[in-house]
Amino acid sequence: MTPDRRTPYPPHSVALDLGGRTAVVTGAASGIGRACALRLAAAGAEVRAADRDADGLATLADEAADLTGTLLPVTVDLTDLDAAERVGAGADVLVNNAGVQFVRPIEQFPPEKFSLILRLMLEAPFRLVRGALPGMYERGWGRVVNVSSVHGLIASPYKSAYVAAKHGLEGLSKVIALEGAEHGVTSNCVNPAYVRTPLVERQIADQAEAHGIAPDRVVSEVMLAEAAVKRLVEPEEVAELVAYLCAPHSSFVTGASLTMDGGWTAS
Repeated sequence: MTPDRRTPYPPHSVALDLGGRTAVVTGAASGIGRACALRLAAAGAEVRAADRDADGLATLADEAADLTGTLLPVTVDLTDLDAAERVGAGADVLVNNAGVQFVRPIEQFPPEKFSLILRLMLEAPFRLVRGALPGMYERGWGRVVNVSSVHGLIASPYKSAYVAAKHGLEGLSKVIALEGAEHGVTSNCVNPAYVRTPLVERQIADQAEAHGIAPDRVVSEVMLAEAAVKRLVEPEEVAELVAYLCAPHSSFVTGASLTMDGGWTAS
């Protein structure tokens, strides 16, 4: 069922009490990050909502004002890797979500853009985890949830940097799972297909140019072509799966990649 878009946060189904826990959510000003930040705050966590969009974070803080937990806006550019590591320090829950997209054929892909995407979407998660793990190990409990993508499992044309970053994130997540297991720390990836977010909306024009088709054909003929379920994923649906991975009863789920792709990878 599609969540009621008129409410700031839809009714949630995963039992989750994060009272006394500190959560960091990156890319929190909109889309999946926003939904995750609100979900974890609703569960009682102190949420550090990290993003470079200060105005978006201010709006998010207003939305979270009546929730059980607290939401602390953290304006930060995560391509500053030292700053990213500082943001991760002290977290019990870390949701690596921040990302960007750029669609071009490899021979036309700007090298500086490729480097930027890998820095934001692979190096920054490493540094955030590096900052968070000592405290998690000391407390004997931690949850790392990496918002990957169906493109962390398979590739598509014109997305060399994004696909490379997400494949790298999948490997990093598994290493965290293996190293963290004896310390009570789990690490998993969530792998949605196209989610109704500003990032996806901005992709439509890029995809139209790359494929040489009209923008109104991109969703049906490109984005949803391989999926059995012909709709976009809602951010709140992704947040519910993230919430499940943060719950106490998910302690045996680690090193996994959980798809939300509408059957894309089943065919």
